[in-house]
Amino acid sequence: MSEASSEDLVPPLEAGAAPYREEEEAAKKEKKKSKGLANVFCVFTKGKKKKGQPSSAEPEDAAGSRQGLDGPPPTVEELKAALERGQLEAARPLLALERELAAGAEVPESVFLHLGRTMKEDLEAVVERLKPLFPAEFGVVAAYAESYHQHFAAHLAAVAQFELCERDTYMLLLWVQNLYPNDIINSPKLVGELQGMGLGSLLPPRQIRLLEATFLSSEAANVRELMDRALELEARRWAEDVPPQRLDGYCHSELAIDIIQITSQAQAKAESITLDLGSQIKRVLLVELPAFLRSYQRAFNEFLERGKQLTNYRANVIANINNCLSFRMSMEQNWQVPQDTLSLLLGPLGELKSHGFDTLLQNLHEDLKPLFKRFTHTRWAAPVETLENIIATVDTRLPEFSELQGCFREELMEALHLHLVKEYIIQLSKGRLVLKTAEQQQQLAGYILANADTIQHFCTQHGSPATWLQPALPTLAEIIRLQDPSAIKIEVATYATCYPDFSKGHLSAILAIKGNLSNSEVKRIRSILDVSMGAQEPSRPLFSLIKVG
Repeated sequence: MSEASSEDLVPPLEAGAAPYREEEEAAKKEKKKSKGLANVFCVFTKGKKKKGQPSSAEPEDAAGSRQGLDGPPPTVEELKAALERGQLEAARPLLALERELAAGAEVPESVFLHLGRTMKEDLEAVVERLKPLFPAEFGVVAAYAESYHQHFAAHLAAVAQFELCERDTYMLLLWVQNLYPNDIINSPKLVGELQGMGLGSLLPPRQIRLLEATFLSSEAANVRELMDRALELEARRWAEDVPPQRLDGYCHSELAIDIIQITSQAQAKAESITLDLGSQIKRVLLVELPAFLRSYQRAFNEFLERGKQLTNYRANVIANINNCLSFRMSMEQNWQVPQDTLSLLLGPLGELKSHGFDTLLQNLHEDLKPLFKRFTHTRWAAPVETLENIIATVDTRLPEFSELQGCFREELMEALHLHLVKEYIIQLSKGRLVLKTAEQQQQLAGYILANADTIQHFCTQHGSPATWLQPALPTLAEIIRLQDPSAIKIEVATYATCYPDFSKGHLSAILAIKGNLSNSEVKRIRSILDVSMGAQEPSRPLFSLIKVG
């Protein structure tokens, strides 16, 4: 408030009482001067005193030590010689100069909070105590508010001219864009008085845009640095063979949680200034996050190649696959973005998970390879026994994947389901089995149907959601069983709608089993694939994983 107070502006006392109050009123006025508007802003010049003029709070010896500042400070040689002679007072001018420089640089930016609280309390006092004492046309509230606003704007404009640190930029924007308009101008006791005054912003729009650009750039750099540091620490744990944590029975890594917190805190910080700035930083994060996930994918791939001999290799692979769940849930729930943008975010995670699955299944695939070759070596004489050995081998290895999150165990089981079906078809397509009679073909079809049922039952029992694989083997069995070329042609057409990557080469390999078909009949059956059938549902690769010829 100004030097005039509500006590100064009350109606005068009766003449008889005046002589007794003059001295008391004078004392009150003198005391009020320390609370004036100009003194409120002196905090901005804290520590900036004229040379040789001691602060009222400084002790006398400190003031005395400053007097040497008016002359040139001693040289290094002079100071060293004086100190060697025990003349410690020779260092006082330098120490005093150091204190002055430190004090001059001190801008406690809490300055804004102090000023805001002072303004709010003073204006509330004006509204409650001074406004009733003045005629409405005096506009006493407007006068005080405009005076405060102008002083604020002038000081902030001066502050904004300097190269501010990150924290100061944030505090300045927070004050100008949020605290001042919301907590002061629109505070419950003042909003009715100040709403229509059009005080405007404390800084011009161009200055605010520059500060916001600086803020966004700094936050992007901070987010990038923090995420890179988190990944570096995680990769170091892999290389040092540190076992992952176990959480609820699953291998667990803190990396996803760290990254989610880093991005969430950056967005919350921007939104604390304005919601619009929160939207702007979200666009920035949508650039930084995919870049980080690609770095994560590359680092993980390097670990997959280099860390195979480590004791905790598989456990760390599982922990990082589990990470994908936290990332995916956060992106789907908190990043409401178009599907193509979401796919861009999730793409590196999908690659990471896929490579992780390949690593976890690699040894099992190697163990299964000689078992599948038995189908050819025995010319399918004992297919049931061979498949039982395959299923038993898989069953004994499933506990190795128990520390995967449930959804990933299902996905891995689907991948294993796909592998079993694919390898079975590869053995059928080898071209080494030629059956010339309908009875032989029907017997093989029966074996294939039985094996298909065993594979489907085992995989779904252990969580595979791959219902799309169910007709893969039974339909091939039907093509082998049928004898009428027209019926075979219809079955092939139906098959191609389920598996669009089923090519003429794959069909030729299956038809080669039917040694009683003529070349012209094979050609007519193959021609059905010249017609585009169109997929009834999004296709997944099956036959594109199988090389023939």
